[in-house]
Amino acid sequence: MAKTLVAYFSVTGNTRKVAEAVSEAIRGDRELRAIREVGTLDAYKFFFVGFPVHAHSVPLEVESFLKKIPAGTKVALFSTHGSLQGHRLSGEAIEYAAVLAARAKILGTFSCRGKLSAKALEFLGRSPEHAEWVDMAASAATHPDLHDLEEAREFARLVQAKAG
Repeated sequence: MAKTLVAYFSVTGNTRKVAEAVSEAIRGDRELRAIREVGTLDAYKFFFVGFPVHAHSVPLEVESFLKKIPAGTKVALFSTHGSLQGHRLSGEAIEYAAVLAARAKILGTFSCRGKLSAKALEFLGRSPEHAEWVDMAASAATHPDLHDLEEAREFARLVQAKAG
């Protein structure tokens, strides 16, 4: 079985928790690393890439990483966000990440809610255009929870089975 990398970018620890759950569920040779700790990508044949949704999009560090993934490589994407599950704001970020990794073969996506820092909520709360989102984000304070992490593990198992 090919070597798998679970690479993640996390500010508050939410995405790191999900990345750990994903990594636990993967069979075979795997590594779990923060994106800034990843060196060459040549040793890996399969990537799980995780990120927090920032301003309805993908953090710059993750954008750069996704663009470096070799063409034809199998990839699964996961994210954490403050939006309600299934809301367009979180979906847009995953869609954009898939566009950034378009040279790769995207095998699946997963997202779950994650708490925001009080500082981020306060900052965003100052802008009227973010009012709807701030209301949603405040209710994500208990996430990712045990159910979210089990869903992340199941996502990893399903995608790995799909990868063959």
